[in-house]
Amino acid sequence: MSTAFSPTGLPAISVIGTAGKRAAILELAAEADRRGFAGLASPGIHGNLALCGSLAHVTSRIPFWTSIQPIYHSHAAEVAVTAAHIAEVSGGRFRLGLGVSHAPAMERLGIDTGRPLADMLHYVEGLRAAQRSAGALPPIWLATLRNKMLDLAVAHADGAIWANGSLRHMPEQLARVPAERRDAFFVADMVPTVIDPDKEAARAIHRRTLTGYVALPNYRNYWKQAGYESEMAAIEEALAAGDRDRLPHLMPDAWIDDCTVSGSAGEVRERLDQWAAAGVLPIAVMSSTTGGQAKAIGELFAAYAD
Repeated sequence: MSTAFSPTGLPAISVIGTAGKRAAILELAAEADRRGFAGLASPGIHGNLALCGSLAHVTSRIPFWTSIQPIYHSHAAEVAVTAAHIAEVSGGRFRLGLGVSHAPAMERLGIDTGRPLADMLHYVEGLRAAQRSAGALPPIWLATLRNKMLDLAVAHADGAIWANGSLRHMPEQLARVPAERRDAFFVADMVPTVIDPDKEAARAIHRRTLTGYVALPNYRNYWKQAGYESEMAAIEEALAAGDRDRLPHLMPDAWIDDCTVSGSAGEVRERLDQWAAAGVLPIAVMSSTTGGQAKAIGELFAAYAD
């Protein structure tokens, strides 16, 4: 599988265009470019393409992508024009990561999510149909958790992106990628990462982060597929009882450590290297026990400074 864009061995980094802090994030993105990190991923529900438009102009070498752009937000023809524009002005460094997002998030916007697999295929086809007027499209990657969406990505896209994926389960899923596609098919995972020698403090951050994800049926079904059936069953019992406060206590260390990265700078580098060794580009989604996004990304820079 294709996992990296540069020979540095550094991970990619998640950058979020938080309101009021966008200029600071662009400065960090430019610094990541200078330091040779493998890529920049723009997650979130809104504004991904806007941030990527800015990344095209504040960086010069580093690849960057949406991770992900929800397909239900904008018509495929409009996204095709925007994606082709960003790809062109960035010298081909942009990739378009697409996803269906999550039903509860879409319902809050009054959007009917329909049938995710069929809708995703229709959307990709719509993008490619618009290419004649939009211009050359960038590579298309699909947000993936379980096997059916992975199979769709293999058949109709150029790569797949997981979020909060299970490292131990990844080899089983990657075996579904045919041998003839493995050299070119891109794979990555958005890995929640906290650098702190106090692992319990770092895991506490991850438990807060993942509380929202375990409330989503599609994520619970994925983690059951990854071998965490009893853990997800206990979480479902707590959700059914309306006891969300109990959720962090139902997330064992072994599961947290499989799906996230915690520890000292050396431990974090080692764990991210394990993701890369598995054929998956790790996208470090940084949090900090002592600050916000900018502080956390600075801690990652320091971890790879020597």
